[in-house]
Amino acid sequence: MSHATLASACAAVLRRDLTLAWRRRGDITMPVLYALIVVTLFPFALGPEDALLQRIAGGVVLLTMLLAMLLALDAMFRSDIEDGSLELLMLSPQPLALMLAMKILAHWITTALPLIVVAPLLAGMLHLPAPVMPVLIYALLLATPLLSLLGAVLVALTAGSRRSGMLLALMLLPLCVPVVIFAAGAVAAAQQGLPWLAPIAWLGAALVMALVLAPLACAAALRIALDA
Repeated sequence: MSHATLASACAAVLRRDLTLAWRRRGDITMPVLYALIVVTLFPFALGPEDALLQRIAGGVVLLTMLLAMLLALDAMFRSDIEDGSLELLMLSPQPLALMLAMKILAHWITTALPLIVVAPLLAGMLHLPAPVMPVLIYALLLATPLLSLLGAVLVALTAGSRRSGMLLALMLLPLCVPVVIFAAGAVAAAQQGLPWLAPIAWLGAALVMALVLAPLACAAALRIALDA
């Protein structure tokens, strides 16, 4: 198989998923609205004290992003399974893991990227200092694709079961704890004027490993789930 054919197949899968997501624009806005509502409630619940809001701002934004991504995670492969396109993708000559990586990328673009765009607004509502904003964005740019890759493997494992949303959340949340700890640790270190590159580097290393292993595991899990 030539590289040009493989590249065109990857581009076709990515373009198809982005087009379908654009046709369901309401689904894209739901995680963003959820994040806005949750972050807006924190000053009302805890009071308008700037020092307290600044101290929790990084963790609140990161946890809100995680929960908002969980809303759309269950639907990553659902439509493809229902319309039979996933079976056709498994029968195609292209590597299934690479095609699934394109689908995960499309899901990240339509779900996590809008959340990252509004992240400075959310952090500003909690009075996060402006110099810390770039560190928060760096952490989100590494943490959100890592969460999408981990979630894709679990979505593939539960692809054959109905009402898998709660099961998916219970399986994914323990895996997300280290990601949130390192991302929040980088933001907290930046707020205190301490070196913050170490947790960012750990997130980057985990993302590189997940980029290699997660699509392969996702492909194997989907084959098992659809053959069962």
